[in-house]
Amino acid sequence: MTEEDEFPAGPAEGSLAAHPVRRALLDLLAELGTVTSTEAARRLGHSSGLCSFHLRQLARHGLIEEAPHPGGGRVRPWRLRAPAEPADEDFAVLARGLEDESYQRWLAHREAAPEEWRRDEAFSAVVHLTPDELARLGEQIRALLAPYADRRGRPAAAAPVAAIARLFPLVAPRDE
Repeated sequence: MTEEDEFPAGPAEGSLAAHPVRRALLDLLAELGTVTSTEAARRLGHSSGLCSFHLRQLARHGLIEEAPHPGGGRVRPWRLRAPAEPADEDFAVLARGLEDESYQRWLAHREAAPEEWRRDEAFSAVVHLTPDELARLGEQIRALLAPYADRRGRPAAAAPVAAIARLFPLVAPRDE
């Protein structure tokens, strides 16, 4: 029996993220930022081998990538991969869906969080930008978040926090 027989990849690449284990792994990565197959197995209740296989499949199809790990060794952390090009529409749709689900889960369980974590900083604003300013603002937001992404020596009170920014033009549909 091959690994593919034991852990089928699914009927089509389009259903890659629809597989329940892969979906759970993507949700976990969205929640935690990085995860190893051992951590995923412990949190999801699957074997490390099963999680490792599905993490590699997600990486093979470009949805996730290996995250840097300063300790080296056999530890292999993974993280969601931001789409390299706007044409990566499947990943963008998946990522937006995971973001929406994560936020709805937060709202539903906020009261169960420790008191100091019960508020969030969700906000929105409409600003008037040129296409170049839109791109520059996106770069500035990414630069602002970068020091927190893979920082070493995290404070003991630190917890994973989803930082989501959606910058898109509010363009009215054209009459055809």
